[in-house]
Amino acid sequence: MSKVALITGISGQDGTYLAELLLKKGYEVHGLVNRPPSGVLFELTLKENPYSKQLTLHPCSFEDVYEIRRIIERTNASEIYHLAGQSSPRLSFVLPRATESSIATATMDLLEICREQKRKISFLLASSAEIFGSPAEYPQTERTPIEPVTPYGACKAYAQNMTKIYRDSFGLRACSAIMYNHESPRRGLQFVTQKIATAAAMIKLGKQDRLKLGNLSGLRDWGWAPDYVEALWLMLQQDKVDDYILATGELNSVEKFVELSFSYVDLNWQDYVDYDKSLVAVSERKNSCGSPLKIEETLGWKHTVGIEEIVARMVQSQLDELSR
Repeated sequence: MSKVALITGISGQDGTYLAELLLKKGYEVHGLVNRPPSGVLFELTLKENPYSKQLTLHPCSFEDVYEIRRIIERTNASEIYHLAGQSSPRLSFVLPRATESSIATATMDLLEICREQKRKISFLLASSAEIFGSPAEYPQTERTPIEPVTPYGACKAYAQNMTKIYRDSFGLRACSAIMYNHESPRRGLQFVTQKIATAAAMIKLGKQDRLKLGNLSGLRDWGWAPDYVEALWLMLQQDKVDDYILATGELNSVEKFVELSFSYVDLNWQDYVDYDKSLVAVSERKNSCGSPLKIEETLGWKHTVGIEEIVARMVQSQLDELSR
């Protein structure tokens, strides 16, 4: 009998990669969506995917707790991967209530539903490096103090703390993956990495003239998204679940990402990039670099794709798409 998993946020970058991974492993996969499937998810579900019959989508709003409970009970899901929620730290300053509702409250509701079930459910929260803010400790570990500097980070911190409380107090198989930046060709255009990769391809093909960016000196720990969803699955397969940082332990600047993107298409980035102070974040995280030591030593997980290859794959994907 196949395992049954439920993924919130299944239509996003991580959700689609995770769904593909679980389907290939023989899972019956259910996904919560708040709109009809499109784009990558459409490709996943409706084209010639040999596993598409094992995937079911459930239109549902996170405000409808009754419907979420009904879906969890009806599908008999034994693993829940909670990836959904407002995903932009920058936007969280503009939409703090929506951020709180989609991250903090939604996680609390899911944990309570899991606690009420008679069967054992394994629950994983996709947390974020934003919980650490701009820490003095470098690189960060699972013991680094939680001191968020954005509404998004604060909501993720609340969700992660509640997940641990439910694990410790109620014996729920619940854990958090503290995810650092992770990229792929499926990254949304609202993220600076995809904005850069797309612009490099567009400019190369003569479809765009300039690229406007904010702070190029910002440093990030960038990994490969498919590596990270593999870690999510691995975390829930353990007899004793725990919280882990998912990171590479390497820092790279936005400027390097730009340079690599334009170099891939044989262009000098300085000829095409303009500074726009309106794009500088209200609160810029510093020293955001995670130590993957715990998950490497405990679960044997390692990231497999470096920054140069990540950039190359993202830019090439845009070139292929635009050429079509």
